[in-house]
Amino acid sequence: MNVPLGGTRPSVVLVDDSKEVRAVVHRLLQSAGFEIVGEGGDGDEAIILAFRNQPELLLLDTSMPKVDGIEALPAILALSPETKVVMFTGFEEPGLAARARELGASDYVEKSIRLEELPERLARALDAPRVQPSLNAGAGGTTYADSAHSVHRESADLQEQAVLNEHVQQFRELFDRAEIGMATLTSSGTIVRANRALASLMSCSPYDLVGVDYGRLTVGMGDELDRKLEDICTLGEDLTSFEHHLPAPPGQEHTRIVRATLAPIRDAKQQVLYVFAQVHDVTAQRTVESELRRSEENFRRLVTAVRDYAIYMLDADGVVISWNSGAQRIKGYTASEIVGQNFRVFYTPEDRQDGHPEHNLEMAMLQGSYAEEGWRVRKDGTRFWARATLTAVYDDAGKHVGYAKVTRDQSQQREHEEERRSFLEQRVHLLALTAHELRNPTAVIDGSAGALLATWDAMSTDEREGLLIGIRGSADRLRLLASDLSSAARSAVDTLPQRLETVSLVETLRTAAARAQAAGAGIKIVTEIAREGEFSGDPGRLAQALDNLLDNAVRHGTPPVGLIGAVDDVVRICVTDAGSGVPDELVPHLFERFAVIGPSGGTGLGLHLVREIARRHGGDVTYRAPAGNQPTTFEITIPRRHDAAT
Repeated sequence: MNVPLGGTRPSVVLVDDSKEVRAVVHRLLQSAGFEIVGEGGDGDEAIILAFRNQPELLLLDTSMPKVDGIEALPAILALSPETKVVMFTGFEEPGLAARARELGASDYVEKSIRLEELPERLARALDAPRVQPSLNAGAGGTTYADSAHSVHRESADLQEQAVLNEHVQQFRELFDRAEIGMATLTSSGTIVRANRALASLMSCSPYDLVGVDYGRLTVGMGDELDRKLEDICTLGEDLTSFEHHLPAPPGQEHTRIVRATLAPIRDAKQQVLYVFAQVHDVTAQRTVESELRRSEENFRRLVTAVRDYAIYMLDADGVVISWNSGAQRIKGYTASEIVGQNFRVFYTPEDRQDGHPEHNLEMAMLQGSYAEEGWRVRKDGTRFWARATLTAVYDDAGKHVGYAKVTRDQSQQREHEEERRSFLEQRVHLLALTAHELRNPTAVIDGSAGALLATWDAMSTDEREGLLIGIRGSADRLRLLASDLSSAARSAVDTLPQRLETVSLVETLRTAAARAQAAGAGIKIVTEIAREGEFSGDPGRLAQALDNLLDNAVRHGTPPVGLIGAVDDVVRICVTDAGSGVPDELVPHLFERFAVIGPSGGTGLGLHLVREIARRHGGDVTYRAPAGNQPTTFEITIPRRHDAAT
């Protein structure tokens, strides 16, 4: 069909990514009196051809790789403002037609029309007034509804028409099956059609999405969309997908997460005509997964951070498959060293030989959880007392997958328990000693008092004096016993209060010697000050310590008893006597609670109390056996300045 064009041949540029379509249209328009001055296969080529040829008419496909027709249209009109652009597309979408006209297209022709009608439509476009692009293009506008023409195959001569029909029919069949969020995209990602489900996700109408680059809806993942489209168009992918956030609707902070699945629609030559996008809202699913991951991560961090407990997993055969920092601290193995080994390595050789590890697994399976205390072995071979709980673990299907093992080092607790048991035994021993110590002086006091009452007049002065001295000595023993018991009670509960003040060495030693001499007739204490000075200390506690050392020297040593002191950076106070010293077997336990020298050694609390007082002053007490001219010596050393112990 020839169109009268006033004797001139209008210049036309054809742009379509299908060579077959271009060939059909080229022959048709050339025979109808149009001059084809250029052809191209994508939007970039359309822009270059428009600028180079300044054609009167440009027939522009919508869906093309790289840059599609909708994206290229503004640039074409900017570089060739006299050119009338007619969109030639397989998309029957009123919204897309309206969008094209808003951008300045003179007409929107669907590929479903009869081919012989195309030259007439183009001629009308040439004769029609030029369409000016809307200043608000993209913000909405009038909807133009072009009537779709039925495609009829009238004869074998219309084979070219079938090429165009293929574009339309495949598109319709795919899009009409949409039941969730769906869109039809050009091969470069521009939306040419969207359904209501997708528009609902975006809180807009389907028309608002037409002409929008889908990359703008991916919240920073436009490059990922481009890669996926490249895979489809260049690498021949038939299905690809990715997840992205949707822009938050106005007034909302949270965005939806969707999974976009892209499937190409190809022609007989396997060339991409357009891309079908299925957009599935996965927000709820990802929120649940995120919370689960966060919960699992928090639990993992908690388990990893716990250092007081070894927490790890075993598989069904007892092989270690996880390891935390507490396990490394307690057992000595790093994760790389122990993961993959059987947990039998933690048991003693005797337990391994008896099959004890396997027995524990069996008990956990039978009871669900099994706990015990026993010896375990560290990497370095040392043993520790452990409390271990073994729990069988099952997956969601009820299949046994392994065991959770929690182990705590109870060595200190066991030691404390042993100490407590020992302390109770010592208290019983103390009670026995106390009873013994009470019987002797009370018997003396009772017997002496009875004798004095009954035979006072018959006794001589020396006899009466002897009995009275015995009564006084027994009373002194009772007083000392009471003092020791009181000190033991305070020391046992660690309640030795301490009040620091400036102390004079001379005064401390002088008053200590005076107290010792007043306690018994004939006692002589030789005092020597090597270097005088003042220091920080608790005068009451220091007096208590010196009284115990002097009493010990008087009762168990041999005169002379010496009291020697010196002040430098360290304060040194020595109590000496000329006796034979402490029995060798007692020396290692000399300052322990209830250590007793011989059958009349008292309660065994005095020297222990001396050590506690010295240590609370930041120092200690030591014993030196007599050697040559050196006497038996107990020496207290404390720093000259120190803070109060807490």
